[in-house]
Amino acid sequence: MKPVEFPSQESNVVCGLKVAVVTETYPPEINGVAMTLKRMIDGLMQRGHRVQLVRPRQGPADRGHAGAKFDEVLTRGWKLPRYEGLRFGLPARSALLKAWSLAGPDLVHVATEGPLGWSAVSAALKLGTPVTSDFHTNFDHYSRHYGVGWLSQPVAAYLRGFHNRTAATFVPTLEMQRSLSRQGYQGIQVVSRGVDTTLFSPLRRSDELRRSWGLEPDDLAVCYVGRLAAEKNLDLVIRTFAAIRAMDARARLILVGDGPMREVLSQTFRDGLFAGVRTGIDLATHYASADMFLFPSLTETFGNVTLEAMASGLSVLAYDYAAAAQHIRSGANGVTVAAGDEDAFVSQALHVAGSRSLRTELGEGARLCALDCDWDAVNDAFEAALLGVWATSRNARASGEAFGLQRSRG
Repeated sequence: MKPVEFPSQESNVVCGLKVAVVTETYPPEINGVAMTLKRMIDGLMQRGHRVQLVRPRQGPADRGHAGAKFDEVLTRGWKLPRYEGLRFGLPARSALLKAWSLAGPDLVHVATEGPLGWSAVSAALKLGTPVTSDFHTNFDHYSRHYGVGWLSQPVAAYLRGFHNRTAATFVPTLEMQRSLSRQGYQGIQVVSRGVDTTLFSPLRRSDELRRSWGLEPDDLAVCYVGRLAAEKNLDLVIRTFAAIRAMDARARLILVGDGPMREVLSQTFRDGLFAGVRTGIDLATHYASADMFLFPSLTETFGNVTLEAMASGLSVLAYDYAAAAQHIRSGANGVTVAAGDEDAFVSQALHVAGSRSLRTELGEGARLCALDCDWDAVNDAFEAALLGVWATSRNARASGEAFGLQRSRG
């Protein structure tokens, strides 16, 4: 690893911090963690902070982000099982110690909990650099969907130990803050998520796209956006749409995304339209051209797709969990049901699917709610949280140095 040198200067808030962000994933990879991190890194730089991005190299051709305004350190990685195109970072403690000893950051922020993240926490603690973390993914929940449920408790213990080594762990919802605190996590702070309401907008609705789906203007388009994987509870999406289709034979289900279940689903579920991975304006147009959005996942820490669907003016049906619990007032700007109540999920889907006026009312309320979820406010909160940890660490060091000086004089 090539050491990255930050320009030398006294650390102070006015001139901005030097922040090393350590992550297993970053765009152009397509997932919620990568998108969120890009928004937050952009926010830090817009506020005058300097960023060093530490991440695994995503294959031999990965040479980093040409023209990026941040410094970038690429480490060794290994393919992540069942997640095509993603790698987890291998341990890099020695290399990080060398790099950060020469020109260290004021603060290290670790966004993912793999071997690279653990070694980054270790290096930061060794150097006395304050370190914070994100809780982005319920890996202990995921294990139940991949035939290794017996790993759930060991993984949960690892995650708790990982995050309790850091000065603060940021989570996106109050619900998650309470849940992790009950599990023995310390220093949990809420930093929510935002949505780009210019990109995701009802104005992007496309009659042409709907016609390509085989739909007339008054036909019902039901949408799911996300990874096509077991942990997303796609069986309930299929079951729910089957009930809708029995009521409305012209309804179509649009599945946007890719993943290990796509091949099986496309062979066994003939009533779905598989749109594949979509990004940018294309993705926003797919959202806005649908009429209602199904999202029954119970493994999210947040679920950015919920806010994207709301910003697009869709009537959203989800469990009362994660982003939906944070932002949906059931019956006013979407519909939620108790987590795990599959019969209620199907019943409410039929209720929403059967009423165009209700879908319109819920979609309008969803859009208004999303307009208040501004990324600038989120990035202000993220910056304030990092500055708080940095200032506390600096004051503690200053107090310790003063105490040591008094003792030496005594």
